[in-house]
Amino acid sequence: MRFRMLTTLFVLIGFIANAQILEQEPDVKDILESVADNLPDDYDFSELMDILTRYRKHPINLNKTSPEELKTLVFLSPLQISNFFSHIKESGNLADVLELQSIDGFDTKTVQSLLPFVTTNNITEYEKLSLRNIIHLGENDLIMRFAQTLQKQKGFTDLPGNRYLGSPERFQTRYRYHYSTILSAAITLDKDAGEKFMGKPFDFYSGNIALSKLGKVKKLVIGDYTMQFGQGLTLWSGFSFGKGPDVTSVAKKDLGLRPYNSTNEYSFLRGTSATINLLNGVDITPFISFRKLDASQDIGIDGALVQSTINQTGLHRTPTEIKNKNNLTQQIYGTAIQYHENEFSVGAIAYQSKYGNSFITQTAPYDKFSFTGNSLTNYGIYYNYTYRNMYLYGEVGKSFPGGFAYINGVLISLSPTVSAAVTYRNYARNYYNFFNQAVSESSEPINEKGIYMGLNINPNKQWAFSVYGDYFRFPWLKYRVDAPSKGYEVLSQATYTPSKIFKVLLRYKTEIKQQNTDLDVPVNFIDEVKKEGYRLESSWQANPKWGFQNRIEVSQYKKGDANAEFGYLLYQDIDYSPLFSKITGNLRIAYFNTPSYNSRIYAYEDDVLYSFAFGMYSGKGFRTYLNMKYTLAKKLNLWARYAMFHYQHVTTIGTYLDQIEGNNKSEVKIQLRYQF
Repeated sequence: MRFRMLTTLFVLIGFIANAQILEQEPDVKDILESVADNLPDDYDFSELMDILTRYRKHPINLNKTSPEELKTLVFLSPLQISNFFSHIKESGNLADVLELQSIDGFDTKTVQSLLPFVTTNNITEYEKLSLRNIIHLGENDLIMRFAQTLQKQKGFTDLPGNRYLGSPERFQTRYRYHYSTILSAAITLDKDAGEKFMGKPFDFYSGNIALSKLGKVKKLVIGDYTMQFGQGLTLWSGFSFGKGPDVTSVAKKDLGLRPYNSTNEYSFLRGTSATINLLNGVDITPFISFRKLDASQDIGIDGALVQSTINQTGLHRTPTEIKNKNNLTQQIYGTAIQYHENEFSVGAIAYQSKYGNSFITQTAPYDKFSFTGNSLTNYGIYYNYTYRNMYLYGEVGKSFPGGFAYINGVLISLSPTVSAAVTYRNYARNYYNFFNQAVSESSEPINEKGIYMGLNINPNKQWAFSVYGDYFRFPWLKYRVDAPSKGYEVLSQATYTPSKIFKVLLRYKTEIKQQNTDLDVPVNFIDEVKKEGYRLESSWQANPKWGFQNRIEVSQYKKGDANAEFGYLLYQDIDYSPLFSKITGNLRIAYFNTPSYNSRIYAYEDDVLYSFAFGMYSGKGFRTYLNMKYTLAKKLNLWARYAMFHYQHVTTIGTYLDQIEGNNKSEVKIQLRYQF
C-alpha cells in the first residue's frame, strides 16, 4: 500500500508542468547522466567537469576549432565530428551556430546540447606568450574542500591489529591556472579519510605544467599526464566511457596527450611528453614516466621480492596499506606516431613498462594466464576513416610476452534521423596491458569476444529512441566462474521532450551472465544470472527559479532456480537556482527497498562543484541530501552539502573497518572556491 501511494505521489509531482514556462539552457548534469551509467560508482568526474565548465565560460569558436578540441565534448560522436569538418571544408565557415542543424547527424538534441559551449564569434586569443600577459591575463582557480562521515566507523576505534591510523576527515586542495589555450598549470593535494594528517598533511600530490601551440610543438606536458590513443586497447589512461544509452559512445574519441588534473591516484603517468608535428599530417608523441605504485609483496622462491597485483585504490589508512605504499617502481617509455589527412587517420604505438620487482602467477585457476615477469612491451596500430555516411574505426594490440587483441567497428548515418553502431572485439586471455580501457563487458578487457549493435532514432524534435544489444563470450575462466561462459546485454530507451523545460524518459535494461552456483556442491557448476532494470523519469523547470526531477526505478535479480529478488527506488529532486541570487541549492528525498546487495540500484547524485557520485541504494530506507551554494563575493563562492542514509530494521551499517553502529550514515562537505 505504501509503495502504491509513493508511486502515485511521485508520478503526479513529475507531470504537473506548465506548457507556457520560460525555456532554459540544458544543464551539464543532464549530459553526465546520459553517459554515466556504466562508470564505477566512485569514478572521479573532475576532469570532465573542468572541461565543460571552462567551455561554458570560454565557448569553442567553431570556425577555429580542431577535431581534438571537439572530441572533449562527450555528447558528440566521431561521425558527427568528421561530418562537421567535411561541411566546413565544402561550405566554409558557419555564419551561426544553428547552421549545425544542416549537417548530417546533427539532430536537434545534439545542437541544443552544444549551444552553451560553442560560438561562431571571433574570440580574441592572447597568443603572445610574455611574462606580463601571464601575470595580468591569466585565470586562477583555487578550491579547498573538507568532508567527513559524522558517525564513528569501526576502523577509528582503538582496535588491536589492523585499524585506521589517521583522522576521519577528507581534505582536498586544487589550484588551476589558465592563460588562454596556450599555457596551464595545476596542483592537486588530497587526503582520504583514515589517512594520517600529521607530518605530511596530504597523502597524494599531483601537478603539471602544459604548453600548446609552440610552433612545431603542438603540446608539451611536464609532470602528471594522460595518454589516450585509438580505441583504448594499447594505451589509454585517465577518463574513459563505455557502453551507454547513446550507442555511438561505443566508439572512443582519443585525445592524445593531456595534462592530468584528477584525484585518482593510479590512472596517470608521471614524467614528460610532447606532441610534435614532423611533417604535414604527421605527429609524433614520445613519452617517459617514472612512478612508484602500491603493491602487496612477498618473498619469491629465489629470495627476491615479488607481487601478483597492483593496489589501485590509493588508500593508505591501515598499517598494511601504509606498508604497501610505493613498494613498486614503474618505468615507462615509448612513442606514438599518427598520420592524418582529411577523412583518414592511422597511428602506431610502441612502449615498454619495467617494474622494480617481478609479477608472479596467482594461485586461483582463473589467473593461470596472468602476467608474470618485470618487463612488458606493447605495440598497437589504430585507424579511423570516414567514407560518405560511415565512420570506420579499429585497433589491434600485441603484448610481448602475451597474445593479441583487436577491435573493429563502424558508425553509420542511415538517414538524417537514424544512426547505427556495430563493433566486434576479440581479446586474448593472455593479452597483457596495464593501460587497457577498450570497450568490454568485464572490468579488464581480456579473455573476451563480443559483438555490439545499436541504433539511435530521432524521428522529430520531441522523440528520441535508442537500443543496443551486446553478446559476449569468455573463453577462459573468470572470478567466481569456473568454466567458459557467455551472456548478453540489451538496453532500450525512449525520451520525450516536448520543450526544453520538460522531459520524460523510459528505460529498460536486461543482462544475462553466468556464475558459479551458490549451492554447496562437490564440483561447482555455473548458473544463469539475470538482472533487469526499469526506469521512469521526468524533469521539468517550473519557472526560472524552480526545477524538479523525479524517478521510479525497479530492479530484478534472479540466479539459477532461486526465487527472484525485486527492488525499487523512488526519489524527488528539487532545484532552486534563481538568476543573480547569492543562494542556490538542490534537495533529494528518496525511498528505496531492495532485498539484498544483488538487487542494488545506483543513482547519480549532485554534489559540490567538481565532485560527483553515484549513490548505492541497497537495503531498505530513506536517502536525502541538500546542496547549497552561497556567493560570498564576486569571485568567492562557498558550497555546503549534507547527505544521509537512514536504514530500516538494521543495527549496523557497512562491514569490517567501515562498520557503523546504528542505522544512520551521514556526511557533511564544505567547499570554498576563489577565482582571481
